[in-house]
Amino acid sequence: MQPKSGRRLSVLSVCFAVMAGSAWADQDMLTPESDEIEPVPSAVELINTFWELDSEHKRGLYQIRTFQANYILPYHYTTRVNRQPISPTRGPADQNATYRSEEVKIQLSLRTKILEDFLLPNADVWVAYSQTSLWQAWNHQDSAPFRSTDHNPEVFYVVPISARFDPIPGTLRLQMLRFGLAHESNGQREPESRSWNYWSFSGALEVKELLVESTYKLRIHESEDDDDNPDLTHYRGNMETRIGGLLGVTSFTLTRVSPNLSLNRGSWQLDFTYPLRRSVPDGLRVHLQLFSGYGETLIDYNHRQNRIGLGFVLLNL
Repeated sequence: MQPKSGRRLSVLSVCFAVMAGSAWADQDMLTPESDEIEPVPSAVELINTFWELDSEHKRGLYQIRTFQANYILPYHYTTRVNRQPISPTRGPADQNATYRSEEVKIQLSLRTKILEDFLLPNADVWVAYSQTSLWQAWNHQDSAPFRSTDHNPEVFYVVPISARFDPIPGTLRLQMLRFGLAHESNGQREPESRSWNYWSFSGALEVKELLVESTYKLRIHESEDDDDNPDLTHYRGNMETRIGGLLGVTSFTLTRVSPNLSLNRGSWQLDFTYPLRRSVPDGLRVHLQLFSGYGETLIDYNHRQNRIGLGFVLLNL
């Protein structure tokens, strides 16, 4: 029989990574090996386990872990595929009239800790790499090219908060703060090149049974000659808020990205995951994703569309 702590840890990784996450099961679900009821972890436990916020949850340096959600969506449909990307400084790209509305979306995202208990008690330094690709796999006329691949390396400092003091009155609990530096680009030549560098400032909250994480991205100024997309935050946004939780064994995450706190432009994304076998919630999970707005990837930062994707969670570390 697999230890409960190992099973729970892998499931927690799914949940927090789709929020960044998945958690355990509903309170009346039984483990497949016995009739013992497996309790649902609290939001505090999810955050503490995922970010190793106290000495009990530390797992050492250079261990590869999940960061953002890792999945493949073999069917990913858009109402309006971007056949001719354009930006103010790079102009229009060549039009591709043969792009199909059906694509495959793949996201891979990993992190590892490089410094532990750095400067402050239980505060750690992490590095991460995320990659998101849109693949025209069903487009045999064009030999199934990758329409877009975004690369997002970053380094950040995670500081536990609630264990030392509680700065927010009432039932809200600020669990951690995160400060980072990141680069994001699609690795293309002009006129399809898109990129930006930014500082990030994040906080993770426990709100009853929900996990809430907000991130503000402060763009680092570039000269006009170097800036592929000067209006990127005007369309795609720079404020990202994720709300995640559980409905039985179903994990859900609602993500809002916007220019600051505006309701204009930006995007909304809703993710659901559900185990193929209810008795094995940390096994293979079905992933449904709904998206509406601007900037699903950098090449589409100023292109509005609605999308639906269906696939599977890939990694659960």
